[in-house]
Amino acid sequence: MNHRKNIALLAAAQALLLTNGIMLVAINGLLGMQLAADKRLATLPITTYVIGGALATLPAAFFMKRYGRRAGFMLGSGLGMLGALISAFAVSIGSFWLLCFGTVFAGIYNAFGQQYRFAAADAAPLDWKSKAISFTLAGGILGGVIGPEVGKLTRTLLEPTYLASYGALIGFAALSMLISSRLDIPPLSIAEQKAVGRPLHQIARQPAVVVAVLAAACGYGVMNLLMTATPLAMDICGLPFADTAFILQWHVIGMFAPSFFTGGLIKRFGVLPILFVGAGLMFVCIGIALSGITLMHFWWALVLLGVGWNFLFIGGTTLLTETYRPEEKAKVQGTNDFIVLGVQGLTSLSSGVLISSEGWASLNTYALPIVAMTALASMLLWLHRRSSHREVP
Repeated sequence: MNHRKNIALLAAAQALLLTNGIMLVAINGLLGMQLAADKRLATLPITTYVIGGALATLPAAFFMKRYGRRAGFMLGSGLGMLGALISAFAVSIGSFWLLCFGTVFAGIYNAFGQQYRFAAADAAPLDWKSKAISFTLAGGILGGVIGPEVGKLTRTLLEPTYLASYGALIGFAALSMLISSRLDIPPLSIAEQKAVGRPLHQIARQPAVVVAVLAAACGYGVMNLLMTATPLAMDICGLPFADTAFILQWHVIGMFAPSFFTGGLIKRFGVLPILFVGAGLMFVCIGIALSGITLMHFWWALVLLGVGWNFLFIGGTTLLTETYRPEEKAKVQGTNDFIVLGVQGLTSLSSGVLISSEGWASLNTYALPIVAMTALASMLLWLHRRSSHREVP
């Protein structure tokens, strides 16, 4: 039963991580628009957040391989507190570039937090892995509700605007550190710490690895491209910040509410059909986004975007855990997250440029080929496995 306690704690830590993340998405683009001399750089504070995470993914994974999950998650939370403190100071003096620097540390916190789902899978019995990943990510629902609400409540609580929001993030990261200190996940043995396993290039040649990484990267990339642009697009359309917070709340609910049953669906139907359905939902999301710019168009598009992300991300994570040995997990998990967060960084930067120069419709159109590629890769691997199964006497 110890794995259930760990999963509950990891889900709580995930909720706090998402509270941090969704608040940063909700306010950093708007702050960037206020503080940046060049408005095309409005989403740069979100990009530096993602870049900080991308650069820290491999160091975070190897740190936890050496010192254990609990120490790694506590360190990540501490860096999250530091990032929020720097960002608060940047807001107080009106410094755009210091704000970008502060969000780098918030991104490093996110890099450690990305390992919550892998920690849950490692701590769970074999037949519980997909559910462990799902239930851990389900904690994000709470973050999706709390983040926008705290953003609204703290937005003008202190002067200048958003200063109190970063103060709240310091408190959330501190609570995350406390929760992480209660984890009871045994560290790797000395032999497992020293074991190297197969070369990364050999592991990466497996078709399942390619599809797993592509699904996670597509899910996060397309989701981030559209979500990062949403506050700016809604502002351009004349919709108030309260509506933006409402949309982001429902988007995050769409991202994490399916987690209560995604693991069960994977267990029943297999991981590849779930990936294909996830890509299909993203096609529908883009179709709705291209059909109008009312509040309900944004609502439907962002909710379906969240559900599609859930299927692709949980499915990709589950598929990835089938491809490596215990001694190989740090480099495989770290590399996977490096690619995923690298794509996030690219899409968050592109988002600001595209929404400013080409508009909401063009931004959505650019996502279509990425979704199509993921759907095709998932289908091809499913057909290959089905064919191989039939050939077994």
